[in-house]
Amino acid sequence: MKLTYFGHSCVQIEISDQTLLIDPFISPNEKASTIKIDQLMPDVLLLTHGHQDHIADAISIAKQSNAQVVAAFEVANWVGSQGIEKVQPINHGGLIQLPFGSVKAVNAIHSSSLPDGSYGGNPLGYVINYSEGTFYHSGDTALTYDMKLIGELYDLRGAALCIGDTFTMGPNDAVLAAEFIQCKKIVGIHYDTFPPIEIDHASAKKLFAEKGIELVLLDIGESLNL
Repeated sequence: MKLTYFGHSCVQIEISDQTLLIDPFISPNEKASTIKIDQLMPDVLLLTHGHQDHIADAISIAKQSNAQVVAAFEVANWVGSQGIEKVQPINHGGLIQLPFGSVKAVNAIHSSSLPDGSYGGNPLGYVINYSEGTFYHSGDTALTYDMKLIGELYDLRGAALCIGDTFTMGPNDAVLAAEFIQCKKIVGIHYDTFPPIEIDHASAKKLFAEKGIELVLLDIGESLNL
């Protein structure tokens, strides 16, 4: 599995001949100006919730790529109202089969509203299962004891955890989350995009290292093999 970071919470995951894109917030993000969204052609587009900083480019990418869009029921309905036909609604605990394996929706503690101000349903995280292993994307969330279930049910090769604080977990809570999910390799997301979520990289990495966990903070456009 190859993971590429496109800034904020957006990651691209390549599994054999399938490409997944999660939470595309690229064109409004000045720090991601080197990423050309017109070249992104995912097979599957996963949306964790309806906030603009997670779905800003979802419709344009879905239209150009004809990707299958997976999202919470209310977000899926909104996506469909924008002219996207390949939409799969999902909700907490639901599992769907996709060409590369499966995706399960898990709990995230946050809020969700859509660009038009309407209700966005409940936010989600995703557990992605494929032939070589399992990967978890937390979405925007607070630390929750529900994460322990992920650690008990899955043997994770890696996870993307929000670490920017203010609106989500910060580094201190994210370390506990990593312990809950029993994962030793964490990719940080949802940090540094705006001043309220800027973090000290060195101190964050030290917090994780003290628990025997690797925190990877990728540059925008940088990739990692898991």
